[in-house]
Amino acid sequence: MADPSESTHGGTETSGPACPLCEAGMYKRHCKYVCPHHGVVYDCSDPFR
Repeated sequence: MADPSESTHGGTETSGPACPLCEAGMYKRHCKYVCPHHGVVYDCSDPFR
């Protein structure tokens, strides 16, 4: 099993900000930032981002 602290997830490198809930590196998928532990945290329609 892969280490969740690695900088990749599903072959996609983390390129976004740290997750505000757990500080894990998030990766960008389409128009969303996804935390490997919490799922989608931000998307492009988020007015508070």
